[in-house]
Amino acid sequence: MYRFMVIAGTRPEFIKLAPVIKAILEFKDIELIFVHSEQHYDIELSDVFLKELNLPSPHEFLNVGSGTHGEQTSRLLIECERVMRSYAPDLIFVEGDTNTVLGAGLAAIKLNLPLAHVEAGLRSYDRMMPEEINRKVVGLCAAIHFAPTKRAALNLIYEGIPPKKIHVTGNTVVDACLFFSKTAKQKSTILSDLGIQKDKKLVVVTAHRPENVDNERNLREITEGIVELGNDGHQIVFSVHPRTKKMLEKMRFKYASVDSFFLSEPLGYLDFLRLLLEADLVITDSGGIQEEALTLKCPCLTIRRNTERPETVEVGANILIGANKNLLVKYARKILLDQNFSSKMRPSFNPFGDGRAGERIVKISRDHCSEGIQIDSPTFLERPPMIFKLLKVSESLEGLTIAALKKKFPEIEVTLVYDLEGKPLFPQNDLTLRKDWSIRIIESY
Repeated sequence: MYRFMVIAGTRPEFIKLAPVIKAILEFKDIELIFVHSEQHYDIELSDVFLKELNLPSPHEFLNVGSGTHGEQTSRLLIECERVMRSYAPDLIFVEGDTNTVLGAGLAAIKLNLPLAHVEAGLRSYDRMMPEEINRKVVGLCAAIHFAPTKRAALNLIYEGIPPKKIHVTGNTVVDACLFFSKTAKQKSTILSDLGIQKDKKLVVVTAHRPENVDNERNLREITEGIVELGNDGHQIVFSVHPRTKKMLEKMRFKYASVDSFFLSEPLGYLDFLRLLLEADLVITDSGGIQEEALTLKCPCLTIRRNTERPETVEVGANILIGANKNLLVKYARKILLDQNFSSKMRPSFNPFGDGRAGERIVKISRDHCSEGIQIDSPTFLERPPMIFKLLKVSESLEGLTIAALKKKFPEIEVTLVYDLEGKPLFPQNDLTLRKDWSIRIIESY
């Protein structure tokens, strides 16, 4: 019998870990321990999601609450250490980049307990984002990394994480979106509650990041832009985070001149999905909503300078505009008025997977537990002296898979593969080598 502990405390964590929890419950030989950190302690930002996602009641509530990053992280570290000691799990799951993830990661590694990081390897390369630091630190704490895409897996390899600790599974947000959007169509009444009209374009807006909502100039750029869209005759639904609401009140934000402008409290997951299904455009600074919008084929404008989800931009579903009123209005009008342009922002290919990530994650985790998890497996950068080599694939190696190459040469470890154009490829076991490709290996002295 294996004991899997799942620790979460914010809206995105509940949503993205729901498929993992549901998959865990399918196994009779796995016991689930569900821990709620209460990082989001407002009922509208946490409890409602537990009910809507049909998740089991948590075994533990950590009562972390708000505070500075240092205060919150220190309480999380103390409380996570307590529950980990109490339950002695075989594997601990965390998701994403919150302070809950950071606190759990630090507690696990200090207790020498294995940690699985769901949605591992995302990088914005913006060290001013607290989430970026959290992602990188937990990457050093994790024993297993579940990367949503090959790009995310490559980010981990660049930081010295061995490929054998990385699994490309897709993102569980796709699982959640595809499953719960069906329920949203059946149960959500948000469209009628707000009086949304089908003959008018619908724009959904969210903003919660400190660089946007704690900065009056940036928030004014955003709000003036969406009011201008409202004055064009489009319907605007602005789902307001508590911290955003405080700043809007301070700014004395006015939108009375707009006929169809709905300033709402934080929406439940089903209501939000229902709006995304109906929306012609979403404007957001949320990472998760960028993924949800792509999955539900809703064009997205991201009011940030960078994103840890570059795949959304690469496939054409997302445009980065920063907190810039002119760019916001320009691209929003283009999307809302130019059908050809809008259609191109609804790609059929989803780089985040097929909606079965949760199943893969739990199956792989169970296999790891049965084989024994190496917690102390070092990164490339932490090993004793070794030789780094870049070898060209010869005729004798052509056609071998990475798994076959490992079996033939057990003394080496393949850390990366480059194709003829120099493009890096994640060295997954079923990757077949071709002549004149290059492989990066490490070999101990």
